[in-house]
Amino acid sequence: MSKNRKKYDEDFKKRAVRLSYSSERNVQEVADSLGIHRSVLMRWRKQYTPNGEITQAAEQNDENKKLRMRIAELEEENDILKKASAYFAKNQR
Repeated sequence: MSKNRKKYDEDFKKRAVRLSYSSERNVQEVADSLGIHRSVLMRWRKQYTPNGEITQAAEQNDENKKLRMRIAELEEENDILKKASAYFAKNQR
C-alpha cells in the first residue's frame, strides 16, 4: 500500500458518484476514466446518493466516529483526574 495516499475533495467525489450513476458506462470504466480505483468509487457510492447528497448511513458513521473520539477524550481526562486526586489525597496526610 502506498504511503502517499491521494486525497480528493468532496466536490470531486460527488461529481464522480453522479457520473457513475448517470453514465451508460459501468463503474470500472468510469473509475478508469477518472484515474481512481473501482473500490474507491464504490465506497464513494455508499457515501453519497446519486444526487450527490450524503447518505444517512454515512451521517451515522460520522456521528459514531465523533462520539468515539469524545468518549476517548473523556476517558483520558477521567484517568488524569483520578491520578491527580490520588496524588493530592496521598500528600494531604
